Amino acid sequence: MRFAANLTMLFNEVPFLDRFALAAKAGFEGVEYLFPYEFEKTALRAALDRNRLVQVLHNLPAGDWARGERGIAIFPDRIDEFRRGVASAIDYANALDCNQVNCLVGIAPDGVADKVLRATLVANLKFASAELGKSGIRLLIEPINRFDIPNFYLNTVEQASSIIDEVGSGNLFIQYDLYHQQRTEGELIGTYQRHSARIAHVQLADNPGRHEPGTGEINYPFVFDALRTAGYDGWIGCEYKPRATTAEGLGWLGVERARRQSADIIKIRS
Repeated sequence: MRFAANLTMLFNEVPFLDRFALAAKAGFEGVEYLFPYEFEKTALRAALDRNRLVQVLHNLPAGDWARGERGIAIFPDRIDEFRRGVASAIDYANALDCNQVNCLVGIAPDGVADKVLRATLVANLKFASAELGKSGIRLLIEPINRFDIPNFYLNTVEQASSIIDEVGSGNLFIQYDLYHQQRTEGELIGTYQRHSARIAHVQLADNPGRHEPGTGEINYPFVFDALRTAGYDGWIGCEYKPRATTAEGLGWLGVERARRQSADIIKIRS
């Protein structure tokens, strides 16, 4: 499996631009993070190149994050802002050779009918998927559990799939976060198998606590094997909160690599 370090959540012991080197030193070959926009494209490109890392994913601009906004794609009065964000995301993705961008759809505002929110979202996703597609960039949408972000508009994979049906684009996919799925309804592998054709990116964290694999209830060795068996060959973003320091919590990664090497040796010998 190809694991990407989420630099928004990992290696927070150092400033952001220094996290690329620590990720490479830990054996990661790819990185992702929430937003690149506060940094110069040239600085990010240099950090990737210097450490031989692939930029796997970043998000569209998501409104005023510090004030609690978590996306603007459902807001009918912010369509122009959303479209400007799409242009900015394309600019950064092209500079960083990043071939997929995630859209956080937003927290449902009070007093706006669901049909209006959904119609706005569908129209925005039609626009974004078409614009991103011109540059060969996939658009993703991510279901998020209702406990971590109350009233977030998109909660389930089934809901995401129905939105994709309505958008009708061949360039709109699902970001499947195993932590959010576990908190929402479980059924991690069955849900993946039902929607695998539309899942372009997987993320992980354990539950409870959103810490590293092996600290909670999710049987990650089983999950990894099931994803391989199902044919998933994309990146897995490590979007978790280290329980102590990042380095102290990376034992799971070494164990998983050793486990796969052993399985590959057995397969070759047989």
